[in-house]
Amino acid sequence: MVIATLAFYLFSAVAVASALMVVLSRNPVHSVLWLILTFFSAAGLFVILGAEFVAMLLVIVYVGAVMVLFLFVVMMMDVDFAELKSGMAKYVRIGSLIGLVILIELLMATGFWGGWEMADMAPDMRAAITPALTETQNTIAIGSILYTQYVYLFQAAGLILLVAMIGAIVLTMRHRKDVKRQSIVGQIYRDADKAVEMIDVKPGQGL
Repeated sequence: MVIATLAFYLFSAVAVASALMVVLSRNPVHSVLWLILTFFSAAGLFVILGAEFVAMLLVIVYVGAVMVLFLFVVMMMDVDFAELKSGMAKYVRIGSLIGLVILIELLMATGFWGGWEMADMAPDMRAAITPALTETQNTIAIGSILYTQYVYLFQAAGLILLVAMIGAIVLTMRHRKDVKRQSIVGQIYRDADKAVEMIDVKPGQGL
């Protein structure tokens, strides 16, 4: 129990510190690396809570795919980050105000300020809707909930992500006239008589 408590505080401290470094770091590559450390720390917290499947998803999907993609994009794209950050001064006041409101809400929610009291029925409502981990595995529990009770919401979330992906592709796609593009339809319906030209080259003449 003591080891789990120490591990919780260690992962929590590392997650908070690395999250701050993501925002405060001037180099975007360093920000991505700090974000990867944040995800690893969050995965450690999930392991402590007994959600090993969610922890592995966080590491494999976010760290292994999304963050690596971000890292390659940041390193390969020639983006003037100094110019992008120059416009942040205009939104410092409104950003600070929003951050203050969120901080006040967190303090009220955690009970440090505002006299937050838990309702009598709250523990029963927060009880797990799946069997105990001693009876089943968390992977089976997550799958049974997603694909039975919340199957329509799960499919709707996937559809929303698909629409968002298609919208991002459509908005960022640009056709340049000076770039040759492959036409699959033109290749399929091409005429062999027009595509191939036979030239009779006589010996010693060349083309």
